[in-house]
Amino acid sequence: MSSATPRLPLAGVLRLGRPSDIWFKPALSVVVAVAPPNLTLLALGRLDLAMYTMAGSLCALYAHNRPYAARAQALTWVVLGMLAGLAVALVAASLTTSAVALVTVGALLAAAQKALCDAARIGPPGNVIFTFISSAALFAPQTLAQVPGHLALAAAAGVWAWLIGMAPGLVRPHGPERRATAHALRTAAAYAEKPDDPRARAAAAAAVQTAWRALLSAGARTEPRRALDRLVVRAEVALAAPYDTDPERLRAWARDLRGNGAVPRTEDRGELLGIDAELSLESVPSWRRLGPLTPLALRTALGCALAGYASLAFGVGRPYWALVTAASLYQANLTLTWSRGVQRVVGNLAGLLLFAAVVPLAHLGPAALVLCCLAFNFGAEALISRNYWLGSVCVTPMALLITEFAGFQEPGRLITERLVDTVVGALVGFVAAIAVTDRRAGDRVEHALTVVDRARERAARLLAGPSPAPAALEPARRTLAAALVELRATVDAASGEWWQRALSQERVVLAEQTGHRTLAATTRRLTSTTTEDVRP
Repeated sequence: MSSATPRLPLAGVLRLGRPSDIWFKPALSVVVAVAPPNLTLLALGRLDLAMYTMAGSLCALYAHNRPYAARAQALTWVVLGMLAGLAVALVAASLTTSAVALVTVGALLAAAQKALCDAARIGPPGNVIFTFISSAALFAPQTLAQVPGHLALAAAAGVWAWLIGMAPGLVRPHGPERRATAHALRTAAAYAEKPDDPRARAAAAAAVQTAWRALLSAGARTEPRRALDRLVVRAEVALAAPYDTDPERLRAWARDLRGNGAVPRTEDRGELLGIDAELSLESVPSWRRLGPLTPLALRTALGCALAGYASLAFGVGRPYWALVTAASLYQANLTLTWSRGVQRVVGNLAGLLLFAAVVPLAHLGPAALVLCCLAFNFGAEALISRNYWLGSVCVTPMALLITEFAGFQEPGRLITERLVDTVVGALVGFVAAIAVTDRRAGDRVEHALTVVDRARERAARLLAGPSPAPAALEPARRTLAAALVELRATVDAASGEWWQRALSQERVVLAEQTGHRTLAATTRRLTSTTTEDVRP
């Protein structure tokens, strides 16, 4: 057994990337979701209740990449999950004032939220918002009699957030699947320009898989969606024959998918490649993914608990920010966790400076406080896709302003406590990540390699037979494509872990090369077969 030592880089950790294609959607959605409840409470003179409505309003941050049929279900679970975490926190706060007990409850909640969000693959912002709300609620004065009313406020705001999340579907009902298809076309074009780059190939394959998942979760197979199916198939064909692909044509199709214009038309043969076969494939249930997430859940529980206890030892009376800081660190492996820790500390420190500059304006009155909070809500979501630290610059003052909804506080004390919580949470959280190793990461790579080998052999046997029917070859191709994407994700996650047996990089490279060659051969065979089928 050998120990793998992951890199802990500093170079590039703070580099800014391109903003998300839809950065403005979560930014505008959260403002529209937060503003009416907060302004209503402001008019009623009950801004102290805003923390509870914020719990529901922040659900508007989720599921913006999902088609609307899938988004409706995802947002429902997000709202219910938010209410469940808030309920546990409020009941705990009403039953005890022991800070140690409350930190323990917060750590266990954070671990459960991390595991469930990752298993459900809910996407950004993941578990952090849930943990932020539940951890803050743990240290809010509470009685059992108040809990139902506070949960009702959160539920009402959650329903409003659900409506905000679904509203764009009235204007652009196929928007999410059009974006996913366009991304698949662009990444396929990039691979066609660099066909010898394995990273470009892996990115294109992952984008194609994501586009299929989006289309398959979009609902009824309308004509626009069938046209999108054919475009995704063109991206798959580009993966199979990059040297025979015109990248500019793929990019032109991607550009045409902007807005609500007609979906570009391609040859009918694309539709014959097997969308019905794809529909028959079952996805892995969320609960099956919980097992591999156990080390992450343990890291979260231990890191949040120790961070909270350490913060209490330094004299911070409400150490919820230490819990949130620790919970925000944990990514798929130790290297990514380190990078997120650096980003979190830098962003929080800059955010504290920004809060110090803005607090005189925010303290002009409750209305100014609400408006400043709305501005930081927008800024956080507008910037966070460029780099996590940049979004944290706005998240930190926003979180501090929310704590002042119940009454203005002394800025120096707030800044000092958040500084301590940030440093303690990041340091203790990372130590917990080192202490709890993911020793089975290598086993998951071995399993993923076995799955790829079996899928490749099945597809190769069909190819070697006499003229395999598309109905038989297509499921094998889909299975192999999904297995290759899963292998790359598993290897990337395991490569950043430590204290495990060294990965067999040669075997991984060989499996990917032979797998993609077989995948390309199946695509070419299906394309030629369906061309003959539609030939007059």
